[in-house]
Amino acid sequence: MTKVLVVDDDFMVAKLHCRYVSAVPGFTVAGVAHSGAEALRAAERLRPDLVLLDVFLPDMDGVRVLRELRAAGLGMDALFITAARDVGTIRSALRAGALHYLIKPFTAAALHEQLRHVASLRHRLDELDEARQEDVDQIFGARPRGSRELPKGLAAHTADLVDSVLRAHPEGLSASECAEAGSLSRVSARRYLEYFAQTGRAEVTLRYGGTGRPERRYRRLG
Repeated sequence: MTKVLVVDDDFMVAKLHCRYVSAVPGFTVAGVAHSGAEALRAAERLRPDLVLLDVFLPDMDGVRVLRELRAAGLGMDALFITAARDVGTIRSALRAGALHYLIKPFTAAALHEQLRHVASLRHRLDELDEARQEDVDQIFGARPRGSRELPKGLAAHTADLVDSVLRAHPEGLSASECAEAGSLSRVSARRYLEYFAQTGRAEVTLRYGGTGRPERRYRRLG
């Protein structure tokens, strides 16, 4: 399980974020903090894997909290969830080491996608002994030269998640199996798998059973 510390000065907002986190398989809320000082104490005590940080806290801003976490040698990841829209704050969050930055208001689906992206990164790093440039490009979100933009309606983080599932199943799998492994809907998993097949990143084979249509199975290429 990925342990999450939720940090927001608004008690009701923090409660809502906790509910969003708890709805994602593989994630659990380790604790809640409503100020910067409380967040630092909770992070030291709970050692979460991920911190959801607001910028506007009563005693210090969230960027300073992240910097102090880094200075203390606490290596958890951080995702900002805030109403702060100024570019200076966004730049500071990026330089402090934030994985991403969600601007309020946002949908539960937007946070769920970011959490799945975190899970995908953790899984990818855990399974690597030595990284290739392709692995590094994917981890840092860079697109290799010549790669295409995703079609409208497809999200990069979900594509990364489906790609990670394919990597973990070199023997191939069905859309239903991919959906279960990635905590996605079958329809969504099928769309990404078909896109990978169309662009040469995966091959499709047919498995014939007793009756009905053959099952389409997908295997990652490369």
